[in-house]
Amino acid sequence: MVQATETRSQSIRLTDNALQHLLQLRQQQGVDLCLRVGVRGGGCSGMSYTMDFADPNTIREDDNISEYDGFKIACDPKSMLYLYGLVLDYSNAMIGGGFQFTNPNANQTCGCGKSFGV
Repeated sequence: MVQATETRSQSIRLTDNALQHLLQLRQQQGVDLCLRVGVRGGGCSGMSYTMDFADPNTIREDDNISEYDGFKIACDPKSMLYLYGLVLDYSNAMIGGGFQFTNPNANQTCGCGKSFGV
């Protein structure tokens, strides 16, 4: 199992590698941003992950928020049904590197790990 940073009980967890990489990416943007994660229909297995930086002012009242040392992850309630317990990791490996999702709710995952089925 992937080890995740835990500061409190978060619905979506980050490994130390993922947090460090996200902080570097945010710093390159030059503004204070949060990470918005979600799901949409599509991909090899039926649903695919979405994630992008967003202005913290766009966080809605019904969003689920996970926070790591001031870095916020926002997720809409419908996506949270599929993502609760997700662990987001990052690897800088030349083959198979990038963000990796470990989703306890997924019954199947495609080979690239970017989509899943429930």
